[in-house]
Amino acid sequence: MTNPTPAQSRTSTTFARRAVFLDRDGTLIVDKRYLDTPRLVELMPQSTNAVRRFNYALVPVIVVTNQSGIARGLLTEDDYRAVRARIDDLFEERGAFIDDHYHCPHHPDFTGPCECRKPGIGMFEKAIKEHQVDAAASLFVGDRLRDLLPARAYGARGILVPSAATDSNDVEEALAQGFEVATSLTEAAALYLGIPHTPGR
Repeated sequence: MTNPTPAQSRTSTTFARRAVFLDRDGTLIVDKRYLDTPRLVELMPQSTNAVRRFNYALVPVIVVTNQSGIARGLLTEDDYRAVRARIDDLFEERGAFIDDHYHCPHHPDFTGPCECRKPGIGMFEKAIKEHQVDAAASLFVGDRLRDLLPARAYGARGILVPSAATDSNDVEEALAQGFEVATSLTEAAALYLGIPHTPGR
């Protein structure tokens, strides 16, 4: 795995507003492996509360996800869009809002190398430009180390929220590299926003 470095960042970070970049599967929704059916979408515990906290703080919520199932032929772009729409609907029904989604449909074994697959920063570069985000002031959250590594390209903050699929080595390496570890997405939001957090809420 090649770790991003500040020299790899091409986008100016002089924009005024910060954002939160969230991984999707295992962080925002339950990871069901190559999800292609909207009715199977299940929100992670506390994810709605966390997104709502970011909304109240006027911090754009941007989902950034690897979707190698498309390259593998296990789902289509239409399947991805249908699942994405279902995710948006579930959050909006609960009074929360996701500002945008970005996905990488590639996998090096099937489509060759790309710049967008995490821990690459291609998706982040695009989101930063389109939403005029101050990357250095932003937050990167996921359940895998690869979700946090792009933060290093911008000198930004990263918080690991382990899921059932998180390798223990990811937790150890995240801490060793100076990232934080939270027990839930709500706790990650509280840490970043500087607001009180009661475990389990």
